[in-house]
Amino acid sequence: MNEYVLRRAALCAAVAFALAVPAVPASAEPAAHVDSVEQVDDRHSDMLVYSPSMDRNIPLQVIKPADTSVPRPTLYLLNGAGGGEDGANWLNQTQILDFLADKNVNVVIPAEGMFTYYTDWIKEDPVVGVAKWETFLTEELPPVIDDALGTTGVNAIAGLSMAATSVLSLAIHAPDLYRGVASYSGCAQTSDPLGQTYLRSVIEGMGETDATNMWGPYDGEGWVAHDPTVNAEGLRGLSLYISNGTGLPGPYENPELPRTPQSPPLLDQVVVGGVIEAATNICTHRLQERLEELDIPATFHFRPDGTHSWGYWEDELQRSWPQLAESMEL
Repeated sequence: MNEYVLRRAALCAAVAFALAVPAVPASAEPAAHVDSVEQVDDRHSDMLVYSPSMDRNIPLQVIKPADTSVPRPTLYLLNGAGGGEDGANWLNQTQILDFLADKNVNVVIPAEGMFTYYTDWIKEDPVVGVAKWETFLTEELPPVIDDALGTTGVNAIAGLSMAATSVLSLAIHAPDLYRGVASYSGCAQTSDPLGQTYLRSVIEGMGETDATNMWGPYDGEGWVAHDPTVNAEGLRGLSLYISNGTGLPGPYENPELPRTPQSPPLLDQVVVGGVIEAATNICTHRLQERLEELDIPATFHFRPDGTHSWGYWEDELQRSWPQLAESMEL
């Protein structure tokens, strides 16, 4: 056999081998995954899930269904402006574990996200850092939770205050991911002066945070694209529950009631919480008008009193539960 034939045979063998063995990327990015689980009790665990988009582990509080013998749906439940990091969260401020004791649903509560509006920031912020919460919550996390908990794949989402805006925007940007949405005391306007003033007071209250790092210039398309009132058509077909108080003192401003260590002073709850709730009340009425204009069904509950505080949000979770449960086919 001459040299030419030998070289040609060797080349053919090399090509055949290359085609048979799949190529391995030089720097394969790790996928979202459960990094660790710490069992708190038989129903409640603390879970760390790795987020590729943020390149860090995200802490979650997970509550399992009362009956895990068959797959169950999932409720994603978001905290307010502090993201749960400041102790003002669903587990510390409410009796949610007791309420869920007989509920056949997985509940997933992110325990980070302070002042981020659970959205994707276009720039890294000196305080917030890299924030890609929409990517995490709508793309990375659901498949991980579905696999880890063996869910039905049916989801709903609920949130309060800051997150009451976020849950509406997330539902619009992730069609078909959620069946039900509950929004408690939020401002569903991000592109008009009132809404932007409210959002900036939340975000820039940290001091060094620049709200333009979130969605760009205030007159830019980013703020319009994340405005649930402007983009309300995207809420069509969802089971919507939206609530707000007036800001006037109500039953949870009673000085005789016990207060958790994470609660603000009662005077702050009355004054500051009253002003905030009065502002979100204006936003919520505007959202109602917008949905009526579009003939999109929604349940609105406007309380005659109540400040921007946890007692009312716990009541609203319970009040909205039958509608959320129906949306999740419970």
